[in-house]
Amino acid sequence: MSADGNWKITINTPMGARTMDVAIATSGDTFTGKVDSEMGAQEVTGKVDGDTLTWNTDITNPMPMKLEFSAKVEGDKMSGNVKLGMFGNASLTGERA
Repeated sequence: MSADGNWKITINTPMGARTMDVAIATSGDTFTGKVDSEMGAQEVTGKVDGDTLTWNTDITNPMPMKLEFSAKVEGDKMSGNVKLGMFGNASLTGERA
């Protein structure tokens, strides 16, 4: 599995679908990346475990909260879950851009 490259990710939140562009560069069991979304640009670091990526981000819009991502990469597709702080979970889908 290689998650390297650019991705268009959609999170299906209770407030509607939110999209983000994510650039990922893996190195062994870690990765670095850049997220561009309606909430602004942010650098991220995460873990690689086989075909699964995990990472966290802190947001301030629409309110301060920690988002915890877990996504499985299969070829040019990505699927997973985002823990939305105290607001539960949301599904995540992505495609290589």
